Amino acid sequence: MAATPLARFGTASAALALPVGIFALLALMVLPIPALLLDIFFVLNIAISIAVLMVALNARRPLDFSSFPSVLLFATLMRLALNVASTRVVLVHGHEGGAAAGEVIESFAAFLVGGNFAVGLFVFAILMIINMIVITKGAGRVSEVSARFVLDALPGKQMAIDADIAAGLVTADEARERRREVTVEADFYGSMDGASKFVKGDAVAALLILGVNIIAGFAIGMISHGLSAAEAGEAYVTLAVGDALVAQVPALLLSIAAAAIVTRVSDQRDLAGQIGGQFADPRGWLPVALILGAVGVVPAMPQLFFLPGAAIAAAIWWHLKRRAAAPAPIIETTEEVSPDHIALADVADGTLVTIELGYGIVGLVDAAQGAPLITRITGIRKQLSRDLGFVLPQFRIRDSLDLAAQNYAVLMGGVSIARGSVRPGKMLAIDAGDVRPGHGLTGEPTRDPSFDCPALWIPPSARDHAVSEGFLVVDPASVIATHANQALLAEAHQLLGPDEVREWVDGLKARAPALVEAVTPDPLPLAALTRTLRALMADGIGLAHPQPLFTSLALALQRTADFDAVIDTVRADMAARLVARIAAPGESLKVITLDAGLESAILGGMIDPATGQPLIEPDCGSMIVREASRIADREGSPIALIVQPPVRRALATLLKTRAPRCLVLSIAELPAGQPIAVVGVIGAPDEAPELAPPAPEGLAA
Repeated sequence: MAATPLARFGTASAALALPVGIFALLALMVLPIPALLLDIFFVLNIAISIAVLMVALNARRPLDFSSFPSVLLFATLMRLALNVASTRVVLVHGHEGGAAAGEVIESFAAFLVGGNFAVGLFVFAILMIINMIVITKGAGRVSEVSARFVLDALPGKQMAIDADIAAGLVTADEARERRREVTVEADFYGSMDGASKFVKGDAVAALLILGVNIIAGFAIGMISHGLSAAEAGEAYVTLAVGDALVAQVPALLLSIAAAAIVTRVSDQRDLAGQIGGQFADPRGWLPVALILGAVGVVPAMPQLFFLPGAAIAAAIWWHLKRRAAAPAPIIETTEEVSPDHIALADVADGTLVTIELGYGIVGLVDAAQGAPLITRITGIRKQLSRDLGFVLPQFRIRDSLDLAAQNYAVLMGGVSIARGSVRPGKMLAIDAGDVRPGHGLTGEPTRDPSFDCPALWIPPSARDHAVSEGFLVVDPASVIATHANQALLAEAHQLLGPDEVREWVDGLKARAPALVEAVTPDPLPLAALTRTLRALMADGIGLAHPQPLFTSLALALQRTADFDAVIDTVRADMAARLVARIAAPGESLKVITLDAGLESAILGGMIDPATGQPLIEPDCGSMIVREASRIADREGSPIALIVQPPVRRALATLLKTRAPRCLVLSIAELPAGQPIAVVGVIGAPDEAPELAPPAPEGLAA
């Protein structure tokens, strides 16, 4: 909708108001103004100070009044301009009487100090002490400390926002808003540190201006107008004190507003509601009533004041106690739901990953006990998101009566991918190979569910002994979280869906739009791209570094449209990343190979008509799995099986779950210059089983 001329005029007027106001204040300093206009500005100054104080008191958090440092600057400038203008009026027209300086100054001089300038000087001195020594100094110190703490915490807050983005706890827009708030908060407290100096400087200026007015008033009255010292003091000093008090009242209000802002603690309530809510505890009022009553019965004390005060405190205690004991109001809902109605949420679970707990271990998610499992699961979700390169969907933790009391299960899409049991109240001592012989530690024997290492369930009191003997000791929550982490890593590609791919591609598109356009939506629409990325993840290629992966994918699509060929090409380009999983840079890669005769027999055997991959006979497959596992156990570290490209996929499928420590690579996937060390050959004549004869041409097609 187009803006109306009136709306445009209003916007322009608001934009001009501030510079026009500043020039008006500067004019007050240099141009003489009549007493009537001076009265109007004094009243306006007091009104603005009251309004600023009210906004400060009603703010729910300091950032709700983020313009306060600038407001404080302009309010101080206005007050100083009025001091200059009023000084001119007092010194020029002071000999004519109090009305010559304006009714506001005359009223403050006559009513507040009773026309006695000595009383006015003492009142002004007391206000200055309160403002400078108590309020302004305290607010300035709080501003300095707050600014330092906020700036020190700035990097940590930025890292926390980045971690929440990686874990999927916030969206990009929410993170952008939180970063803006962090920046505004740092700017605000830094500005308040400097703005507090305005308040202190204004108080000092008021004191100096009063001194100038008194000295100049005596001089002008006695020299220019022939007044006696008493007459000059009566005329000029009284008006000077009235002028100082008129300026000091709004200065005190702004100092209180500044102190209220910097001493606030962020809350959903305003300051009055926050203080009232915290004073609503009846336990604090009964001692007040008893102490006031005890003081009131002392004969020398004024019972007329202490005893009514005790009665009022007792009444407040009684009222708060009754309100705390009253039952919470029950809100009745008028909406009636048919008992036959079934919602989709009642029969469908939209959570992809669920962790089920037996009733005996639900205490691991109890907030009263610190909810250790929730903390661990949140941590592994963040870590998995970083490792895999996309934000994992939320996990769900629930109890299940289908499980034994101390059992747990990790489900993906409703299908169990990991199961185990823990012992609440005990620790799991895992023998990772560093345990000293004859350690003497006793406990319930078991095996670590994540890495299948021998372990013992021990009481917490034996933890230090177990650690000293070389055991790795973890609590039940860590056992479940680590097992879930390993299970989800093995099936990580199942967590990648079109929504996650869309978000991943959008993130890359912001940095490399031309690269994204070369791949999707043509030649790969979203569904095809999801299938491709899931296949790459299943082969061990994560999405944490999207640009080189997408570049390789774009080049592969220029050569071929065949799905398997594209995957193999990208794997060859990402060979260094694959090898880095089991061999550090510069370290020799431990490899095993197939005997040439065995590999030729597999290549010449039957072909799966659905996939076009060689079919491996069960006996042959068992022998390969057995030998690969034996060599990996002998070497004590993961190894790589190097084969011809046509048999890589079939052997990788065979060994993925049955020999997970053996990575299957084709010859084309070995990085150039990678040092290798052959540690075994599978298929020696005494090991190789007899293979089925090659299939006829008609069956192999």
